[in-house]
Parts: sequence; structure tokens; C-alpha cells
Amino acid sequence: MKLFYRSIGSGPPLIILHGLFGQSDNWLTIARRIAERYTVFLPDMRNHGQSPHAPVHSYPAMSDDLWEFMEDLSIVDPVLIGHSMGGKTAMTFALEHPGKVQKLVIIDISPRKYPERNIHTQVITQMMSLELDELGTRTEVEKVLEKKVPDTRIRMFILKNLYYKTPGKLGWRLNLEAINNNLDQLFDGIHSNARYSGPTLFVRGGNSDYIVDEDIPLIRSCFPDSVIQTIPGASHWVHADAPGPLCSVLGNFLGKECTFQTSP
Repeated sequence: MKLFYRSIGSGPPLIILHGLFGQSDNWLTIARRIAERYTVFLPDMRNHGQSPHAPVHSYPAMSDDLWEFMEDLSIVDPVLIGHSMGGKTAMTFALEHPGKVQKLVIIDISPRKYPERNIHTQVITQMMSLELDELGTRTEVEKVLEKKVPDTRIRMFILKNLYYKTPGKLGWRLNLEAINNNLDQLFDGIHSNARYSGPTLFVRGGNSDYIVDEDIPLIRSCFPDSVIQTIPGASHWVHADAPGPLCSVLGNFLGKECTFQTSP
């Protein structure tokens, strides 16, 4: 699959993989800070953003997409950063192709199987229930969603997926049907006896329960050269809550020569 992508900066390659319901531009704030030292590639994952749609939405399939992406762009030995769904994709890829990844950064996700979270099914249900043909503007969609999704942050995150297919006609960039049909696979654990022995950083939000202490033995069994750092006060969306602290953590892990701006 030929993924849509953005790229900025110059230097050795670094790839950032976004999470479920996200898209490449969610990570532009972080990418701009890294781009002084790296060429940063930000692909839209399959069924997200401007990348193609397909009925299959699994970690092996997304890992294959990443392989093709790297082959097409002649990307060799990149640093690989992944958040949530993108993090599990990055883990899958590193375990399948350990010699193809220089360093690995996983943001707020572990290799384990997760119970299905109501928030994901609720978001998909509400998005699929909207009659976009009867709603001509983003403002109208937001007003309807305000009653269905009271959390402002989640609502704004959802709205970033709206676009005008034609003047006055809105659509979702997400392939909601495929994601809905494959949710069980997205919550599944990574089933592999392989190990990635390269330097690995796991970053967890202090207010998030996606990486808990009980996950550490599994993390270390798959990624023996791993460290785990917590960013206090951050939720699952670490990059949105604490871009400065996250950049500082990334800078320390990637090397002292990598200096990041800490301003928004």
C-alpha cells in the first residue's frame, strides 16, 4: 500500500507513526522540533488521513505497509517512533525486521492484549451515526457531536478527520467500517517469540493506564535493551499534553547532539 506522507528536516531518517483515529499532522509539533537533526517522515497509516482504504486493518498489515514505505523511499536504518496503534505497529515491525531499525521509541502502549475500551467503540458509533449529507458545515457537525461526545478534546480530535469531498459535502477521511470491523485485532497483543535487541524507549503518561508496572516483564522479554520513562501529568496523548517534556526525553534518548526547542 502506498501511504500518504509528509516529510520535513534534514539528516538521518526518523519515522513517526500516529495512533488510532489520528493522522500525520497530529505529530507536526514534535516533528518540527526534531527536524533540525533528522529527516522526519510522517505517514498516514492505512484507513487514516489521506492514505488508501482497505478492508484489512491489522498490525501485520500495517507493518508490511511500513516495509513498503521504507523500500519506496530508500529509507535505511531509521529511528522509529510510534504512538498507541502506531506504537504496536512499530513494535511488530522491529520484531519482524530487527536489523532494519536503529532505535525504537514507543509512546504509551505495551505489547500486551488490551480489553476493548468503550471510548473507541463510542467514538466510532457516534461518527458512523452522523448524517453528513444533511450537515453542510463543520460547525453543524460540531454542534451535533457536542451532545454525543461531551469531552472537548476527543471531539476536536474527531473533527480533524472531517474534509470536504466536494464543495458543501463533508466526509470522513477514516475508513470507519474497516476500523470498526477490526477493533478486536487492534486491541490484541503482539504474538511473537522474536526479540528486538536495539535501544528502545517506552514513554508513558503519568495519568495514563496504557503502560502499567505489570507490563514491564513482557516489555523486557521482547525488548531487552529498553528503558521506561514516565511524563508526569500527561494522559495517553503525551505528545499533545507535554510536547516540551516529551522532546526532552526524546533528545536524551536519541543523543546529546540532538537539541530540541522546549517552547510550543
